[in-house]
Amino acid sequence: MTAYLIGRLRVRNWSWYKEYRSITESLVEEYGGMYLVKGGNGESLEGSEPPGDATVLIVFPDRAAIHAWYNDPRYAPMKALREKYGVLCDLKIVDGLYD
Repeated sequence: MTAYLIGRLRVRNWSWYKEYRSITESLVEEYGGMYLVKGGNGESLEGSEPPGDATVLIVFPDRAAIHAWYNDPRYAPMKALREKYGVLCDLKIVDGLYD
């Protein structure tokens, strides 16, 4: 079943992003993922949580593909890079309705 990765990031310093992007985007593709949303300028309609500085929405073939991407040893340094620059990242997996 198709699965979606939804990420909300809070970023103080964007100097890490060029390196992160150079690795992460090709890994996402390798695991069958495709970015549907990658950007900022979010807006809250309800709730008290701010929209964050950036939001990503990536569609993958299934949950297994998301977990394989996230746990790939080549992605580990990218997680560390985000943490090094103080990026707060909230990632969620949601199943799609249709297959």
